[in-house]
Amino acid sequence: MPTYKFEAMDTAGEEVKDQVDAPTEEEAQQKIKQMGYFVTKITEVAMAKKTKAKGKKKGKRRKSFTIGGVSNKQLCTFTRQFSTLQDAGLPVLRSLKILERQMKPGVLKNSLIDVVDDVESGSTLSEAFGKHPKSFDRLYVNMVKAGEAGGALEVILQRLADFKEKAQSLKRRITGAMVYPVVVILVAFGILTFIMIWIIPKFQSIFKEFALQLPDMTKFLMATSEWFVKYWFLLPVFPLGFWLLLKLIRLNKSGAYALDWLKLRIPVMGMLIEKTIVARTTRTLGTLVASGVPILEALTITRETCTNIVFERAYQKVYESIREGDTIAAPLKTARIVDDMVVNMIEVGEETGDLDTMLYKIADVYDEEVNVLVESLISLLEPLMIVILGFIIGFIVIALFLPLIHLLEGLSK
Repeated sequence: MPTYKFEAMDTAGEEVKDQVDAPTEEEAQQKIKQMGYFVTKITEVAMAKKTKAKGKKKGKRRKSFTIGGVSNKQLCTFTRQFSTLQDAGLPVLRSLKILERQMKPGVLKNSLIDVVDDVESGSTLSEAFGKHPKSFDRLYVNMVKAGEAGGALEVILQRLADFKEKAQSLKRRITGAMVYPVVVILVAFGILTFIMIWIIPKFQSIFKEFALQLPDMTKFLMATSEWFVKYWFLLPVFPLGFWLLLKLIRLNKSGAYALDWLKLRIPVMGMLIEKTIVARTTRTLGTLVASGVPILEALTITRETCTNIVFERAYQKVYESIREGDTIAAPLKTARIVDDMVVNMIEVGEETGDLDTMLYKIADVYDEEVNVLVESLISLLEPLMIVILGFIIGFIVIALFLPLIHLLEGLSK
């Protein structure tokens, strides 16, 4: 029978190190729980010895050369498959080997090769995942760690898979909604550039040939066309320069805060950014709390997922409030970055001890509001783009044909 070496906490909070014999890791954890201990780490001693001998015979599997990181879609698929295998009752190591073998070469496959070797050598799953931050972030590692400690890894993996899939679905909807307006704007810009560089100079030569007196708007159009012809290569520099300027501003803490604050004040778009962050952070915090991750660690991880300094500072205040024994709702209410509904629901969740459920409900509500806002934004952008493009094209047509009309009037006299 395998022997399991474990570290645990007793009821007084003291650390205990011992070992126990059991047929499986799950039964070992149950025995330790019956002894009145809370497991923090468990390792199969016999497995470690066997795998060292096997490692000498087999050697390490070869990894492929990779660049970049792991896509959210790939990690979602892996987590769901891992969750399904664990729910079916397969051992962790066997599940990992199955998934590693069927995975295409890439960063995640290379990470899993190392994870399998580490688990075979006696490391816990969370320790093995923690060595590969490019593949498994802190949220992932801490949830797995909580699942191991509580003996409910399959449940945690299901929650993690659900969380990853919902986050990916929200991101995909927003990205998909932005594709249409971005494509229209790029195509319109390309057409206008073509008109400025190739079409308008031909009209300009006609006007010079007949020595026409040009209206002010035609002069402005000709000057713009001349600039495009001479300096067309500078056109990509403007967006690049703007992007670099924003990057430089973000290097300063005050500048970064000001930019993120301005983002939240942009009409419609600011509301979309705010609701997206609230949906993501509340779902992250709810998932971590439901999985048994300590609240301070959960808040630290949640703060890292904000991607907005205004929200990061608000969650830092929440962290300090909890550390001092206060509530989550009070600093959120003071920060005024979320609706009163969010604050009230969190307050009720804290009072009833059902915080994770309330956080999930908030996330679901805000996910739906994000969908509505994205559709509203697209509905607003379409007529706005038509009006702007119509104005530009109308200006060009009038500016070009006014001199021609004067020319025809002169010829008819």
